[in-house]
Amino acid sequence: MKHPTSKPVKIVMLGAGGTGSYVAMHLYRLMHCLDRNVRIIIADGDSVEEKNLVRQHFTVADLGANKAKALAERYAGAFKMNAEYIPDFIEDKGRLLELLKPNFREGEKGTIMPFRELVILIGCVDNNKSRRLCNEAFYECKDLIYIDSGNGEHSGQVVCGVRRNGRTLYKPIGGVYPDVLEDTDKFPTELSCAEASVSAPQTIAANMTAAALVVNLLHNILVLGDNKIKSASFSTKSLNVTPVAETKRKRRAA
Repeated sequence: MKHPTSKPVKIVMLGAGGTGSYVAMHLYRLMHCLDRNVRIIIADGDSVEEKNLVRQHFTVADLGANKAKALAERYAGAFKMNAEYIPDFIEDKGRLLELLKPNFREGEKGTIMPFRELVILIGCVDNNKSRRLCNEAFYECKDLIYIDSGNGEHSGQVVCGVRRNGRTLYKPIGGVYPDVLEDTDKFPTELSCAEASVSAPQTIAANMTAAALVVNLLHNILVLGDNKIKSASFSTKSLNVTPVAETKRKRRAA
């Protein structure tokens, strides 16, 4: 699928933990190298704890800081970009849709004509209730690219949904893995202290692999302007990645 390479870009990333922290460090570098106007907004209501240093991309100096703030300020500062972050969990559809609204901005650097932003939502959340929220917002957007990442201890998947002119060209996470829409888990702010202290087992290798796949999709879309991969599953134990690519439609006989 072809994607424009001159439009300004707005990326909204929900989740700055296990996978999101690794996506962030490559995301700003990739956006810095693009010859177009870009915005990156990271949202996460969690703070860095000692246990996060085991597999998330934070340091001792980040302890106690909001995760979104720590990542945005570190990497935006390194690449002389604006640091935009929301130190909250996005759990309201109206608020999410407002974030996903495209604005008109200058396209390629030096041009005068305004272009409508290409909006990309990256889901690096660790609960299916947040995925359902993103899935619902996806179908209410006229144009949106929604890349969702999820993984367990040694395996996971990344799904790239695409809406264009009110049509779904690539299905989002809920269309590829319908079970995420049936799960009865909770938003992060709905968890008790005891529940919040217990998380599904993950490894640093799985988080980094998921992040690498997200960045690869972004590179295809924003740098190459052509992405045929709709989803990919992976296993860090077998070092295997299985992509699902776009298939050519068969022509009907006259």
